[in-house]
Amino acid sequence: MRTSIFVLTVVLLCLSLLLPSIASAQRTPDLSGIWSVGGVRTLSNETPPMTPAGQKKFSSNKPSYGPRAIPPALGNDPAGKCDPLGLVRLIFFPRPMEIIQVPGRVLQFFEWNHMWRTIWTDGRKLPEDPDPRWFGYSVGKWEGDTLVVQSTGFDDRTWLDQFGNPYSDEMRLEERWRRVGDTLELAMTLTDPKTYTKPWVSEKKLFKLQPKEEIREEICVPSVEAEFNRRTRDPAAGVTNK
Repeated sequence: MRTSIFVLTVVLLCLSLLLPSIASAQRTPDLSGIWSVGGVRTLSNETPPMTPAGQKKFSSNKPSYGPRAIPPALGNDPAGKCDPLGLVRLIFFPRPMEIIQVPGRVLQFFEWNHMWRTIWTDGRKLPEDPDPRWFGYSVGKWEGDTLVVQSTGFDDRTWLDQFGNPYSDEMRLEERWRRVGDTLELAMTLTDPKTYTKPWVSEKKLFKLQPKEEIREEICVPSVEAEFNRRTRDPAAGVTNK
C-alpha cells in the first residue's frame, strides 16, 4: 500500500512539473505554412538619411529599378551574377516562402535559389562577433503571439533591395512575425549606424497563406544568367562583347 502511494505521489509530482511546459508548448503560435508576399520591394517608401559612408556606397550601386534605374547590362546588381540576395531582399522577393517550426528553431525555406535560414529559439544569445553570413545569425523568442527575431553578423556584399539601398557589417535587424488567421504580419527595424543616421522602421508587411502551393526548385544558374546577358541584356543596352 505504501509503495502504491509512493508511486502515485511520484507520478503526480512529475505531471505537475511537465504540465506547465506542455501548456506552454500548446500556446506557442503556429507560423508554419507556405506564404507569399505581393507588391513589396523594400522596408518602406521613406529611406532614412544616410551617413557619408552610406551615401558613398549607395552612389556606387547601379540598380535597374527605381528612379536611378539604368539598363541591367550597365548596372552592378549582385543578383545579375546570381549572387545571394541577402536576407531582407530575399524575404521580400516575389516568390513563396515556407516556415517550419521544430523544437528549438524556426526554419524558413525560400523558393528563390532554394535557400534556407535558421532562427534559433532554444534560448541562446546572439554571438558577440559572428562570422559574416549572407543571412546573418538569428535568434528568436516569443512575446505573446509574436515571434521576435534579432539578427546580426551580416555579409554586406549585397543590397537591401532592388533599388540599391546599402547596409554594412554593423547592421542589426529586428523582425516581429505575427499570424492573424491566414495572414502573416511582419514589422522590421533595421539599425545600422555606419550606413544610416537613424533606425529604418518598416511599414507592416503582409504575407498570405498559400495552402495549395509547394516550394519549387528555382535556382539562378550563373552560366545561364551569363548567356542571357550576352544574348539579350547586353545587346539591348548597346554593350558589345568581343
